[in-house]
Amino acid sequence: MKAYKIFAINPGSTSTKIALIQGDEVLFSKNVSHDAKKLAEYDGISAQKPYRVETIMNLLDEAGIKLDDVDAFVGRGGGLLAMEGGTYKMSDIMLDHATRGANGIQHPAQLGPQIANELALQYNVPAFVVNPPDVDEYQDLARMTGMKGIYRTCHLHALNLKETAIRHADSEGKKYEEQNYVVCHIGGGVSVSAHKQGKMIDGFDIVGGEGPMSPTRCGELPVGNLLRYLKDKDINEVKAICTRSGGFVSHFNSSDALEISNRAAEGDKYAEMVRNTMIYQITKCIGSMASVLHGKVDGILLGGGMVYNKGLVAQIKEACEWIAPVSAYPGEFEMEAMAAGANRVLNGVEEAKEYTGVPVWTGFDFE
Repeated sequence: MKAYKIFAINPGSTSTKIALIQGDEVLFSKNVSHDAKKLAEYDGISAQKPYRVETIMNLLDEAGIKLDDVDAFVGRGGGLLAMEGGTYKMSDIMLDHATRGANGIQHPAQLGPQIANELALQYNVPAFVVNPPDVDEYQDLARMTGMKGIYRTCHLHALNLKETAIRHADSEGKKYEEQNYVVCHIGGGVSVSAHKQGKMIDGFDIVGGEGPMSPTRCGELPVGNLLRYLKDKDINEVKAICTRSGGFVSHFNSSDALEISNRAAEGDKYAEMVRNTMIYQITKCIGSMASVLHGKVDGILLGGGMVYNKGLVAQIKEACEWIAPVSAYPGEFEMEAMAAGANRVLNGVEEAKEYTGVPVWTGFDFE
């Protein structure tokens, strides 16, 4: 398979990760910092694009990096409506949805498709989006709830989850599309998902407050207790504990998982209890996803920054390895995953998909 040269762009709140990747080799990688005060001057996320592009190009010039021989640009998808996983070619409707945030969520990832498209036009090569945050491959049984009109939605670390599964399958000489995995991303947020023959058929909505707690998210809470808590709280405050001020932040005013682990190791019983509770909840969710796969699990795969912690991995193995072998892939493969998706398309291994702008699921016909 030819090793095409891909430039990947992953915008964050005050920085933009960029990487020039050829095949499996990262030729250049940088986290480009942006002035937070400067960003605050812009009216909305998309208005930041010219400033971010200028900052990126200035840094590339200083580093002596040229983009003339790049074969494709890939942007982190954001602002899009729910779609199945895969590599999507850039289109006018995708660009429009990313620019205005068609999913109703304003997030820096919206700038990914916009910047990739601008650079692709400049260098006359294709632009893609790979497994964006709004990937939704849930089976119907995963959507229904016990309250009419309320459905479960998919918000997971789709890019890293799928790349971890693809890499694991490749390492064993197998195809992702022929395996069943429980795949976890364990970092600032924690995603636990069931993958059946290449489709992520169920998982826990990390934006909606499902699943295990994480350094920044509360995870699942007892509804009755939450309603009592709500009496004296603003709804925006409650939303925040689902995404950025729950979990370790709520308990310790810190999202530093290493700090909490060190405190636990030094005898801090409170830190030990909270850390072990998070791991306990992760293992419960892994068991839940194994049952979704009817126990036919070819592997339990762990990715994300906290997987560097061997103690955490050992605890998960002790609890779950009776289900299937547990494999650890510390760190994140987001940049490599975006480049790999473009490489698969350019090599003809995978066909680029078209973003239709129509959500993959809009409700049940019988309701």
